[in-house]
Amino acid sequence: MDYKLLGRTGVKVSPLCLGCMNFGWGATEAASIKIIHRALDAGINFVDTADVYGKGASETIVGKALKGKRDNVFLTSKGRGKMGDGPNDIGNSRLHIMAACEASLKRLKVDHIDLYQIHRPQSEMALDETLRALDDLVRQGKIRYIGTSTFAAWQLVESLWQSEKLGLNRYVCEQPPYHILDRRAERELFPFARTYGFGVIPWSPLAGGLLTGKYQKGKKAPKGSRYESGKFRGGEISDAVWDVIEGVEQLANAKKCTMDALALAWTLCNPAVTAPIIGPRTLAQLEGNLKALDVELTPEDLAHIDDLVAPGTHLADYYEADFGPLWHR
Repeated sequence: MDYKLLGRTGVKVSPLCLGCMNFGWGATEAASIKIIHRALDAGINFVDTADVYGKGASETIVGKALKGKRDNVFLTSKGRGKMGDGPNDIGNSRLHIMAACEASLKRLKVDHIDLYQIHRPQSEMALDETLRALDDLVRQGKIRYIGTSTFAAWQLVESLWQSEKLGLNRYVCEQPPYHILDRRAERELFPFARTYGFGVIPWSPLAGGLLTGKYQKGKKAPKGSRYESGKFRGGEISDAVWDVIEGVEQLANAKKCTMDALALAWTLCNPAVTAPIIGPRTLAQLEGNLKALDVELTPEDLAHIDDLVAPGTHLADYYEADFGPLWHR
């Protein structure tokens, strides 16, 4: 496996990151541990979870799976989400982030987290409060690097300015939504990341399963699948989206590979991307995802996908974060 540098950190990570969102509720504990161990055996050394995944269940399972294997894994987690009924059990305040990180360390049964990410921006929260808390956690040895998930490029530029002004540790990685159906990250975020040395680890590179081949236009979605209801993140799957899905499927058939492998390989072709985050619920899904590393896309293949969805555009809305400054709210 060819390992890649995570931004400017000098850390080498696998070109696929194992996302653990499904563990503890989409997959049983036993199945989840098998998936983690198989991923590690395949050479993946990059594991991503969060406190809100299964309300802590994912972190607990990851901690069990990594027993005796921790030193070979670049482990990431995230804090920000609602973890209790109290008014301060959510958000990017010092109070919540410090408590959330401590709780994650206990569930993971580790003494430090390699990359700790703020799960979403929060416009009403003073940025320096969050950065000072993260900087303290780094200095305490509880986290090694800090990152973000679903932040706008302008918010990250502001964070770099604050870190430089205040002498604080800076964000080194962003985790944006990015897949063939939603290419908006290419507009500003990716140029920003390449300019300022950010790692990029896209979430949902398979569009929640739409780019796996399991969904077919005019046919009922598989039982138990994410879009069994026929709704796509609250709305109907448009004809334009179906056209792209069919186009990707045709290209995958021509290349004699699966749709999921092709879609993942496509994300890896972007020089701004460090590693897409895969989120298998089964061993079979993991095995299919791993095949992406064997798919080679030609310039003609990439041009064909550009014809389906133009660079920087989108057909499916995956952005859901708070991108607006406080005075616009």
